[in-house]
Amino acid sequence: MNDTKQITVYDTTLRDGNQAIGVGLSLTDKLMIAERLADLGIPYIEGGWPNPKNDVDSEFYRRIARRRLAAKIAAFGSTRRKGVRCEDDPFVKALVAGGAPVATIFGKSWDLHVTKVIRTSLSENLDMIAETVAYLKRNMDEVFFDAEHFFDGYVRNADYALETVKVAFEAGADCVILCDTNGGMLPSAMQRV
Repeated sequence: MNDTKQITVYDTTLRDGNQAIGVGLSLTDKLMIAERLADLGIPYIEGGWPNPKNDVDSEFYRRIARRRLAAKIAAFGSTRRKGVRCEDDPFVKALVAGGAPVATIFGKSWDLHVTKVIRTSLSENLDMIAETVAYLKRNMDEVFFDAEHFFDGYVRNADYALETVKVAFEAGADCVILCDTNGGMLPSAMQRV
């Protein structure tokens, strides 16, 4: 039996880091940072959110593919929109069109956000997760699912939060990330989850 544990680093500097106040990475900045991260041995680098409204991130994916980095480049996005098929959702289609081998999509795992933020039913949200993961898995090498607000959702409705994780795995997600999106869950509370 192998008791070795492995930690895989997934860097989000080019997206999350770019959201900080006063930070605005240019295309040149993003390409240079990606090269440096790859040189450091980071295995996954999230480049940003390719979509019809984001020329910098869309161009980043076109250019980074020519650089032949050792790292796997991930495109970030969301599940399909309610009432829209994956094949017709411009944001889901942009993930595939960007050419990155990995997609990381976020979806709602807190029932409150399903009904109040995206204003859909709990079952439709599960369909949105499953269908988007399956669609991307048919078109990309790896798919990661960010279970947005997982810990807040788990505290309030554990069965539903866990169901979002289950449908993502069943649809083919290679990895599910349990997100503490608000950053307010104490480690001791996380451990109980």
